[in-house]
Amino acid sequence: MQTKKSLIPQERETIYQTIKTILQTAREKAYKQVNFIMVEAYWNIGKQIVEEEQKGEDRAKYGSYLIKELSKRLSEEFGRGFSTQSLWNMRQFYNCFPILSTLWRELSWSHYKLIIRLKDEGARAWYMEEAVKVSEEHPVLIDKFLEDAIELDVDAICDGESVLIGAIMEHIEEAGVHSGDSATVIPPQTLPKEIIDTVIDYTAKLARSLNIVGLLNVQYAVKDGVVYVLEANPRASRTVPYVSKSVGIPLAKLATKIMLGKKLEELIKDYDVEKVAEKVWIAKPKYVSIKEAVFPFQKLPGVDPVLGPEMKSTGEAIGIDKDFGRAYYKAQLSANMELPVFGNVFISVRDRDKKHIVDVAKKLHELGFTIYATEGTAKVLRDNDIPAILVKKISESPNDNILKLMRDGKIHLIINTSSGKKAKSDGYYIRRAAVDLGIPYITTIPGAKAAVKAIEAVKTGELNVYSLDELDARIKNRF
Repeated sequence: MQTKKSLIPQERETIYQTIKTILQTAREKAYKQVNFIMVEAYWNIGKQIVEEEQKGEDRAKYGSYLIKELSKRLSEEFGRGFSTQSLWNMRQFYNCFPILSTLWRELSWSHYKLIIRLKDEGARAWYMEEAVKVSEEHPVLIDKFLEDAIELDVDAICDGESVLIGAIMEHIEEAGVHSGDSATVIPPQTLPKEIIDTVIDYTAKLARSLNIVGLLNVQYAVKDGVVYVLEANPRASRTVPYVSKSVGIPLAKLATKIMLGKKLEELIKDYDVEKVAEKVWIAKPKYVSIKEAVFPFQKLPGVDPVLGPEMKSTGEAIGIDKDFGRAYYKAQLSANMELPVFGNVFISVRDRDKKHIVDVAKKLHELGFTIYATEGTAKVLRDNDIPAILVKKISESPNDNILKLMRDGKIHLIINTSSGKKAKSDGYYIRRAAVDLGIPYITTIPGAKAAVKAIEAVKTGELNVYSLDELDARIKNRF
């Protein structure tokens, strides 16, 4: 009986040095090209190679090969990143704001920090030395944060050779909101064919390179036509039940059979899939399906409902219909957020969102809503010929302000985006009051755009309940 051979110390050191070289290369190029995103995947892969020690010499050879191949692709689509062990090393990257930082081996998003304007040296020193305790034993990962990027989730099955893409899920909220908190849609609504083809290609290559036998979840970000790989998880994701219901294929069941020795090509014969490449298939969704997060804010007094990189949701709901608007409306209903189809909407957004809110406000006005807004937002809307009633902030008047309108039942929808700590005195109290008073609220621009589409769809058409069989028949007749 042949025993498994562990990696010898020299082999371990070779792999770690290779990873270190990749990181050093990224750091040296960061000045010239700050479009870096994540190299955590390189570390995780190398760490897995060293620690699992499952295939002896073959494992070591495969690990060295994989790292070598990945290092060749340390370019735009895979991004750049680096770690730092000291406050002094971090100073050189302060001109790269906004940046995203986290503890190097921290899997929880609770330590992720989006640093936008820590211009004060004392604030930066406090964060690096006290908040995350940066040191040689606790290095910090520094990444360029992609603003206004689209995030994607992909669930796939692989038998080591053949790959089935269960679904490409487009996040409705922008990248930076935790994937568990973002609403997602199947099929993607805004992605061009070349982006979808790239995502399929990357997923198949990752599945095969990692020798996946079972389920794989990959997260991507799309910015200016470039697809970035954020992370690849060789396991079942929380989205697998959602995808399975949306495309009519029991992904978990198929993955289990594959892990027991079945071949993917045999298992997918009975399902509606499309071959997109050699030994690569993608499931065909029969309708539009929206996954929405369910939050516990009503049970947690004082918690800010604004969305960010730390997951806050405790459940999920699904809305399914013939088009995006109706499906999104159903998803909101399922998540205890009934969007109004008439009434008054309050809008107050941060400066960088003002140019994006104009189209949202214009459509709401056309749909018959009366718009209330704070001074800065109202000015932008009026400059674009959109009527807006000026309402005072909480800090501007202790009595006659937006909170009074909310408590009097005169506000039926709130759109408010956070501008950071400064908004604690106004935005936080508005969002918190919305939760306590049961007023529907939206904290992102993409979420506001989706809500407008949903309201328009419901106002101009039916919102019915279908059995899955009936909905499938309607879709087939429609096309």
